[in-house]
Amino acid sequence: MNLALDTELVENFVFSEIKLGQSARLLRTLTMEDISAFAAVSGDTNPAHLDSDYANDTLFHGVIAHGMWSGALISALLGTQFPGPGTIYQDQALHFVKPVRVGDTLTVTVTVTAMDAQQNSLELDCLVLNQRGEKVLSGVARVLAPSVKVRLPRVAIPQIQLFDPQSRFRDLLAMGSKLEAVRCAVVHPCDDGSLSGAMDAARYGLLIPVLMGPEARIRHVADKAGIDLTGAEIIDLPHSHAAAEMAADMAAKREVEVLMKGSLHTDELIHAVLSRKELRTGRRMSHVFRFDVPLYHKPLLITDAALNIRPTLQEKVDIIQNAIDFARIMGVAVPKVAILSAVETVNPNIPSTLDAAAMCKMADRGQIIGGILDGPLAFDNAISLRAANIKHIESPVAGDADIMAVPDLESGNMLAKQLEYLAGASGSGIVLGARVPIALTSRSDGPSNRVSSALLALMVAHSKRRDQPRAL
Repeated sequence: MNLALDTELVENFVFSEIKLGQSARLLRTLTMEDISAFAAVSGDTNPAHLDSDYANDTLFHGVIAHGMWSGALISALLGTQFPGPGTIYQDQALHFVKPVRVGDTLTVTVTVTAMDAQQNSLELDCLVLNQRGEKVLSGVARVLAPSVKVRLPRVAIPQIQLFDPQSRFRDLLAMGSKLEAVRCAVVHPCDDGSLSGAMDAARYGLLIPVLMGPEARIRHVADKAGIDLTGAEIIDLPHSHAAAEMAADMAAKREVEVLMKGSLHTDELIHAVLSRKELRTGRRMSHVFRFDVPLYHKPLLITDAALNIRPTLQEKVDIIQNAIDFARIMGVAVPKVAILSAVETVNPNIPSTLDAAAMCKMADRGQIIGGILDGPLAFDNAISLRAANIKHIESPVAGDADIMAVPDLESGNMLAKQLEYLAGASGSGIVLGARVPIALTSRSDGPSNRVSSALLALMVAHSKRRDQPRAL
């Protein structure tokens, strides 16, 4: 007799209902997410299961599942299907025969081979076969069968979301692994966050830091925080204003290729850059956040959430073009741009919907190039294909946006901080639209955020090298 698993209810089998030779089975296909989840729950981070480079050099020549993952399937079958809820494990012997690899589909079977009516105990033969019929696991289980009949709704289990910020960080750094470090003016790094961020970026081979500010104060911060300044040039300047002016001068003379904000106000640095006509490009300067979001399938760019407070239509055109150009530098061939508003329909009472519609038409006419634009889109439609389908929105952008263009700084800043503090996103940021990229960091940014911003600046600086010869 074979038993099938009811997808809605769990019903057990008490001892009196069970016959010798009775069996049950389940099927399960192994994914890499299964391996990662099992490692996270068990703490078994053996690289044979998680690191393909390491695993390729082992006896099995590739990543394999934890052996006990297959064993856990037997436990799942016994506890949820046969005999089901109320079953108590007494003993389990397992014999591991073959490795299980990602993509393998396992058939798990348990069969009653002995029964003890006095103890209400069962002995079951356990067999796990892969999709080729090969035995991967066998064993014998001894359990106490349930004594009380139950029929219960299947318990909903929490969804496990796997997100490894360090892995995402390494992947981002790998994008610049073949690029030489660029000379960077670090403007007024007079707190430990900005100073350590600059020096960390130098240690990762991204920047050659030129520290600009009061030398005594910079060294005091370094000594107090234990920051090694080896390899850094220091230009002694009395205050943040002088540091910003000097940094802008050096950028205008092409003595540095990147600017990095230290412990000064953003406006002070941006004003110094804007006052040098050599650093202007004819396009509005704007900020782009790059986020790795646990619940989104690819990096997400948010613009402009830090620089332009209430941009006009023409300023939004520049903001979106800056973001498209940046996304292409970061390897997105044709970026998809979701122009956000509160609703997905054009409403004369909501000006951002009019701007969105106008920019989509401007893109059709070649006034914005290099990307696919759609808007207005509400946030849910932009980020979720399911939400878009429910509202019958047909769009190549909905649910797959690379860039989210916000109506104004207020909404963008709130969105960015919500992604970071509520959704666990890892962020970095950069200012575009000038002759040199500006790594714009916040006082609350951690070390990896600051290094990530330096990586973005490195990528943009090398793109500019290809577009214009250097005078360094």
